[in-house]
Amino acid sequence: MEDKLCVIKPRKRIALVAHDNKKRDLLEWAAFNRDLLARHELYATGTTGRQLAEELDLEITRLHTGPLGGDQQIGSKIATGEIDFLIFFWDPLEPMPHDPDVKALLRIAVVWDIPVACNRASADFIISSPLMSAEYQRLLPDYREQIEGERVAAPRLLGPPAADQPEIDLL
Repeated sequence: MEDKLCVIKPRKRIALVAHDNKKRDLLEWAAFNRDLLARHELYATGTTGRQLAEELDLEITRLHTGPLGGDQQIGSKIATGEIDFLIFFWDPLEPMPHDPDVKALLRIAVVWDIPVACNRASADFIISSPLMSAEYQRLLPDYREQIEGERVAAPRLLGPPAADQPEIDLL
């Protein structure tokens, strides 16, 4: 199978997520970048979305709070091509009861090859990129074999491939 190009339009669909200890950082960053963010379509999880809408006076599509499924909603939108990039200020020093959800969200962003910023510095680099206001073509991985459950040869760790190598189902 071959990867395909996916066009990200100049008006980006941006997901904004922040853990409790990082909400102030995200709000300050978003206020500083308000004019640029206003040119794009914004999504956010629960409380973060409410705070951003109040602080920035911008329309924010609000989803559930993270622990109640907001992270999964963002992940679903990434997988269906409805989110172009993720700004996720998470707190690496604070244990989260929904930590598996956090890892799943970051994983799905990498699987679908969208830009991810996890702190101010990476968010600054992404948002100041000339690609923010331009059309961008990213490679959309082709996962048809995994999705359709086609049989593929099992990988071998050592030695040349054997003619009698077993096949495995990916699903």
